[in-house]
Amino acid sequence: MAAGGRGWFRALALGVSFLKCLLIPAYYSTDFEVHRNWLAITHNLPLSQWYYEATSEWTLDYPPFFAWFEYVLSHIAKYFDPQMLVVENLNYTSRATIFFQRLSVIFTDTLFIYAVHECCRCINGKRAAKDILEKPTFILAVLLLWNFGLLIVDHIHFQYNGFLFGLMLLSVARLCQKRYLEGALLFAVLLHFKHIYVYVAPAYGVYLLRSYCFTANNADGSLKWRSFSFLHVTLLGLIVCLVSALSLGPFLVLGQLPQVISRLFPFKRGLCHAYWAPNFWALYNAMDKALTILGLKCNFLDGTKIPKASMTGGLVQEFQHTVLPSVTPLATLICTFIAILPSVFCLWFKPQGPRGFLQCLVLCALSSFMFGWHVHEKAILLAILPLSLLSIQRAKDAGIYLILATTGHFSLFPLLFTTPELPIKVLLMLLFTVYSFSSLKSLFRREKPLLNWLETIYLIQLVPLEIFCEIIFPLTSWKQHFPFVPLLLTSVYCALGITYAWLKLYISVLTERTPVRQKAE
Repeated sequence: MAAGGRGWFRALALGVSFLKCLLIPAYYSTDFEVHRNWLAITHNLPLSQWYYEATSEWTLDYPPFFAWFEYVLSHIAKYFDPQMLVVENLNYTSRATIFFQRLSVIFTDTLFIYAVHECCRCINGKRAAKDILEKPTFILAVLLLWNFGLLIVDHIHFQYNGFLFGLMLLSVARLCQKRYLEGALLFAVLLHFKHIYVYVAPAYGVYLLRSYCFTANNADGSLKWRSFSFLHVTLLGLIVCLVSALSLGPFLVLGQLPQVISRLFPFKRGLCHAYWAPNFWALYNAMDKALTILGLKCNFLDGTKIPKASMTGGLVQEFQHTVLPSVTPLATLICTFIAILPSVFCLWFKPQGPRGFLQCLVLCALSSFMFGWHVHEKAILLAILPLSLLSIQRAKDAGIYLILATTGHFSLFPLLFTTPELPIKVLLMLLFTVYSFSSLKSLFRREKPLLNWLETIYLIQLVPLEIFCEIIFPLTSWKQHFPFVPLLLTSVYCALGITYAWLKLYISVLTERTPVRQKAE
């Protein structure tokens, strides 16, 4: 980024930081108590008890680096209110506690701001514009720094995703800058902060193997096998091993590694979260429900043998489907692997440099979101944020971004169900969506429209859906008997859009012709 561009970037960063400060008094979810409890656990208990402590139902279930992150924060928290660090003080929420935890998220977002700055430096100047508002770097900075999903998930709902996505985007920037070892180190560290990023590990692994471990291509673009560098593989292996040893080594010595793994991968939680993430399984569950109702009406099913508990009742538990085959963790793993495989093959056989890596990363994230086990709705950000980098490069990717971001962000609305937050989430969503559409439309104004008429109609229908869920439905008698209907409608409708965006991006990647570029010897 040019020196003259530092002013506007600083203004964007300070502006969004000020907005985050204004959101400090807003509603917060149970995740607030989750992280307060982790502060208390890591501050008071020895390492050997971190992954065994179960006074609270919100046990420590993140990798060790995040536990150490909480440990560091706890030594600052004691100066705000020592009572928040008492393990037995469940659901403790003093003003000082709220202020500290909110500020900790805002402060650690500094890493995210720096990562966005580095990503902007990776953008080429082919689409130079006289007006700063039309520059691709400016648009990208706004799409990332002011991302609606991150704002409501971290600074209202409460989590530390900005810090974690900062690590991911910084690793992406380093790979784009051909600083491969730094990128690999950052991603390895990220995996030991939050293990959900393992879903995009295939993109990193294949790209590093193809671009760093093999140093040259043949004239036709195929891989030159003789260019394999044993030294580069060794360096990457050392990074992975050293980071893993630093994170898991102490628990291996204590003989607690199985306990840590069981906390990180709790398969007993069930296929879907309390609110169905808008993915393939939401459509699958909805189809099972529809077939159950049809079967009861046509007397194909015995109503006495169907469990009364509803899958949409908000409980996180194992359940069996009534008509369709029940889904196991192994089945979701196989579906995810199959869904990811084509993108990985494209990255290997149709290399396109950083652009191809980003495409594969987004497809890995989307595929895991579509078919993963117990997926949270917030995981859609893992695809939306890196897709932002692609959206300013090609009109086709910009159109896919608008569909995915609008639908994915709307699917986060049920996270904020309190009345005071309704105008906040609607206003922030409208501002971000309007800016996304207007800025990308201006950027690609010389090309065909970013969305076709069917895609436009689909997105417009989100407005009446929100009006029904927030205004009309609460006034009806259905609320007493079918309280899950708004969640069901939101999940299923958004699942259609996200599935469409996933398929459209996949078709684009698979059918794209790759220009032959020979890597230097």
